[in-house]
Amino acid sequence: MKCMKCGKTAYKSLTSEAIELGFGLLVIRNIPCYKCEECDEIFYTGDVVSRIEGMIEEAKQRMQEISVIYYEDAA
Repeated sequence: MKCMKCGKTAYKSLTSEAIELGFGLLVIRNIPCYKCEECDEIFYTGDVVSRIEGMIEEAKQRMQEISVIYYEDAA
């Protein structure tokens, strides 16, 4: 896969995201992604984005001040 930012090669990797929801912080760990070897830009496939959006919606319903979700356990 090519990086959408700089055009160099992006490789499969895992990353974590911290998402501020206004009333708390959601951390999603071990998210599958593509990472650029040159500029370190992170890209997600559409499938992963859909799953992350679902996790965010679910977290909003059950959220405490801080929640940590492991992607592979929730996907």
